[in-house]
Amino acid sequence: MAAKKKLLIVESPAKAGTIKKYLGKDYTVMASMGHIIDLPKSNMGVDLENDYEPRYITIRGKGPLLAELKKEAKKSDIVYLATDPDREGEAISWHLAGALGIDPKSPCRVTFNEITKTAVKAAIKEPRPIDMDLVDAQQARRVLDRIVGYTISPILWEKVKRGLSAGRVQSVATRLICDREEEIENFTPQEYWSIEATINDPKSKKDFTAKYYGEKNKEVKLENAAETKKITDSIKNADFTVEKVKRGQQKRNPQPPFTTSTLQQEASRKYNFQAAKTMQIAQMLYEGINLGGKLGTIGLITYMRTDSLRIADDAQKEAISYLTENYGKEYVNPKQYKTKKSAQDAHEAIRPTSINIKPIEIKDKLTNDQYRLYKLIWERFAASQMASAVYDTMLLTLDANGHTFKASGSNVKFKGYMSVYVEATDNDDKKEKMLPPLEEGQSVKLKSFEEKQHFTQPPARYSDATLIRELEENGIGRPSTYAPTISTIVSRGYVARSKRQLVPTELGFVTDEIMKNNFSKIVDVEFTAGMEEELDEVEDGDIQWKNVIREFYPPFKDNLDKAQSSIEKIKIKDEESDIVCDKCGRKMVYKLSKFGKFLACPGYPECKNTMAIREGTGAECPKCGGEILVRRSRKGKTYYACEKLPKCDFMAWDMPLKEKCPQCGGLLLKKNGRSGKIYCLNEDCKYERKPSKKDES
Repeated sequence: MAAKKKLLIVESPAKAGTIKKYLGKDYTVMASMGHIIDLPKSNMGVDLENDYEPRYITIRGKGPLLAELKKEAKKSDIVYLATDPDREGEAISWHLAGALGIDPKSPCRVTFNEITKTAVKAAIKEPRPIDMDLVDAQQARRVLDRIVGYTISPILWEKVKRGLSAGRVQSVATRLICDREEEIENFTPQEYWSIEATINDPKSKKDFTAKYYGEKNKEVKLENAAETKKITDSIKNADFTVEKVKRGQQKRNPQPPFTTSTLQQEASRKYNFQAAKTMQIAQMLYEGINLGGKLGTIGLITYMRTDSLRIADDAQKEAISYLTENYGKEYVNPKQYKTKKSAQDAHEAIRPTSINIKPIEIKDKLTNDQYRLYKLIWERFAASQMASAVYDTMLLTLDANGHTFKASGSNVKFKGYMSVYVEATDNDDKKEKMLPPLEEGQSVKLKSFEEKQHFTQPPARYSDATLIRELEENGIGRPSTYAPTISTIVSRGYVARSKRQLVPTELGFVTDEIMKNNFSKIVDVEFTAGMEEELDEVEDGDIQWKNVIREFYPPFKDNLDKAQSSIEKIKIKDEESDIVCDKCGRKMVYKLSKFGKFLACPGYPECKNTMAIREGTGAECPKCGGEILVRRSRKGKTYYACEKLPKCDFMAWDMPLKEKCPQCGGLLLKKNGRSGKIYCLNEDCKYERKPSKKDES
């Protein structure tokens, strides 16, 4: 009896290539390349007069691929739909089922959280019907976003500028960034002072630092120089006595394994990765890397769009075994972390598919960025199953003529999970050291003191990491939306990047003001979070998806009609450059396209001259003496090339510096990253140094 022919459809060719190697010759594995059927781009695609019925079409350019899938499906006895295990993936499978004539109630849907031979084969043994609650949650989000985007955006085009867009999540994100900027602008700094004393312990002959706390153990805030000087005059010749010594122990617990949000935040803090870059690399690690040898091609991490902290029992058992063998029983403390109520717990947390695949052992099979992200995920997961770190702590209270000073110190007694991983923070904390072995009643000597003037600081601007945290904490968006939301508001010109910070532009402020004045609910954090909860209820099967739209649209339509008539046309003046148009002599202005900023002649349509923005480094080309410019590849990667390209072919991936090599006078290059260095381009010159603060740019 001939074996049945089976077709398995996934979303991406990389995933198809990995899975094909796990299945026998009876299987054909094909990729849908994401959505094949969707709402049209040319119009809203939602019938507002017919109970918000979506009008789906085959995406332009996907016809030949769909025909190929249909042809292969006809030749197959069984068709499995193995798109991504989330709402979007479920919707893609539903559309494919309709197009290929598959009954969605039949066991046609296959999902796996990781792309390993074991997981894929196990999933194929347990196919299920398409989950229509998941599909409906995706439909509700898609239709809501279409209604908002395709009705507000034309008003913004007409009243402000063509090419603008509005969206449920992007508009809230822009509002958060604009509100933060207003907080910063309206912030009034408050003066305060501190006194730091350097004190010597005569017994151990060690110095330590103590800070002024107050008088007779009551805290006192120093508000000006006069108050501060009065205290320093009083302690100059005072005897310092150890009044109280409090010794103790403190535990530092490991963090749970990564979710999408926390992975994006940590990669931003540790490696300065933008959220979109983190997800792009994570996708590669999930879909499969060829490690050669016995392992072959394998998915290295579990599915990367998740807000669950759950860990599979098998993965936890493997981790316990690995950690016990490599670190010892005392370092192991397996635990399941509590996932918040709103999380989609169908997935696990992000973890390595096998803890036995150590990052260092496969480093040569990965790109540098893949290695760094895999190492981060591996270490965080391993640490999450380890014992807490234990610190010995010491808190000193010192008396000096009635004035109280305090000092604290700690050192690690037991490293625990910190043997593997220490998480980054938004603000780098100074490492504390243990204080000398002092006793109560002991006299110590004041060596020096320093009066410091301070001013309270405004809240920091958002970075990718802190904006994602804010969105998540407020229930705005879901794991799959954080990265594209940030990319959209930057590409639309509402927000600009300044190093790691997200700064609103004039266009961002204007658009946000229009949204707040006319569509207050759309940019209201609580309202948007409430909508997310309703979408979760659709997924849980508690409400019908069209009820969400029916409730939302009528009041929204009233707002829309009022806005159309009440918003006055706003003219945003283009920023002028110093570059003169070489065709008509006008000063060129900065314009924005989906590819980024460029220069254009303000005389359009009479003069249609445009040019790329010249971004110089000030460094001199070692081949011809021209200036080296910053350039970007088609994939957005930054590199450096001579201004006389293609006549001069000098090119470098590391950043050239204006400073000349102190040994040979050659060109210095700066390599970023953990192994960052400044080195001479001249191969015969061995000059090299670690970057200092003055080298930062």
